[in-house]
Amino acid sequence: MTRGGDGTGAVGERPSIPRTREESELEQVEDALLDADVSYRRGTAQAALRHRDFRIVYFGSFASNIGTWMQNVVLGAYAFTLTHSGTYVALLYFGQLGPLLFLSLWGGALADAVDRRRFLVATQIAQGLLSFGLAAVALSPHPSLVLLAALVFAIGIANALGAPGLSAILPTLVEREDLPGAVSLMSTQMNLSRVIGPAVGGILYARFNVSLVFGLNAVTYVFAIVGLLWARYARRAGGPPAEHGLARILSGVRIARGDPFIRHILLTLASFSFLSLAFVGLMPQVAQHALGIDPKSTHYGILYASFGFGAALGAMTVGTVLASVDKVRLLRPGFAAFALLLAGFALSRGPLVGDLAVGALGYAYFVVVTSLSTLLQERVDDKRRGRVMALWIMGFGGTVPLGVLAAGPFSDHFVREVLLVGAAWAVVLAAASGATRLVRARGVEPGWMRDGPG
Repeated sequence: MTRGGDGTGAVGERPSIPRTREESELEQVEDALLDADVSYRRGTAQAALRHRDFRIVYFGSFASNIGTWMQNVVLGAYAFTLTHSGTYVALLYFGQLGPLLFLSLWGGALADAVDRRRFLVATQIAQGLLSFGLAAVALSPHPSLVLLAALVFAIGIANALGAPGLSAILPTLVEREDLPGAVSLMSTQMNLSRVIGPAVGGILYARFNVSLVFGLNAVTYVFAIVGLLWARYARRAGGPPAEHGLARILSGVRIARGDPFIRHILLTLASFSFLSLAFVGLMPQVAQHALGIDPKSTHYGILYASFGFGAALGAMTVGTVLASVDKVRLLRPGFAAFALLLAGFALSRGPLVGDLAVGALGYAYFVVVTSLSTLLQERVDDKRRGRVMALWIMGFGGTVPLGVLAAGPFSDHFVREVLLVGAAWAVVLAAASGATRLVRARGVEPGWMRDGPG
């Protein structure tokens, strides 16, 4: 998630490390030839893992994300078991990710203005303590639904404020040439945690009290905190802000509006997340009403893990097999495959077919998302990265719970139809993602790339 530096924010440079870039590249080439009898390729996942600071943050966040997905998946199943209400499940899912929609702009502005290390560590500590609170509430035989929702919203708020900073430091952990591999690995890590977390959480939830799962998640935040403290990365974006107050908070919107390529990426992601990804938050209803899987069962964890495993493979494919392919050219076939697979998942009958369909769906989903994320990270410089990545997080995480909240009342009786609407919109996005038009938009150099304010 980060790239080491002294705060100057120059893309592709690592001033906090005394070696020159040429020396660093030579050392990496020598390591590659000594450690494995393979040729060295910049921009791959292998190249990204050769950066010490990236490895530290990567594995620390990996361990923490496993706990997060243990909690996320079990929380939905727990809420459904308590209430048998699709609306309440959707409300809690909105509490987890909904604050991303409203607070990411503030988080992005803070990430570009304050000491990133202190700020990020503080938000991680807050989430850990609140997760302990969630575990305490769940110990009650009759937990307060209001208090449960309040704690979930509080965790979501801390996450929303910190998430843009976590995305902003990613390019400061690797050289610019290795950024595609780093983005691919972070997507892979997030989805492998979706595999491990739900599998472990589902087993623990089926055999023990749900509070154990929430408490274990709270402990895993220690790994993320240690990684953020140990790694070297640019703690500030560099230079005093050219704008202040509300103007600075909204400057990410101005930057995006001034760049047709960034604008297309963000609008595509936001509409995709809102209309096509409701199934992610409605998985308990899909499992019970469409697939005949009890949300309080080990198989439910397997279902969610199948989706995460497919998504991890999709992200890894972008950083390995497809590392040299222009990511623009992956979008149209990726959206088309997603539409077909989501329709297939919606019409699935039985647990086994559902497991296979959702795994393939996850693969197509993260080929698309990883490609979009790589294109955006390559486009933006470090001075503006926090504010622009706040918009990405709003689109990637914030609009999904909004779509889930809108679809929640329909999910008890029309869950298949909700998924088919999402498949239809993915067809529209496939038609709109022509490579020729996007390559032309990418070639336009907006004013902020030349002399715009920071």
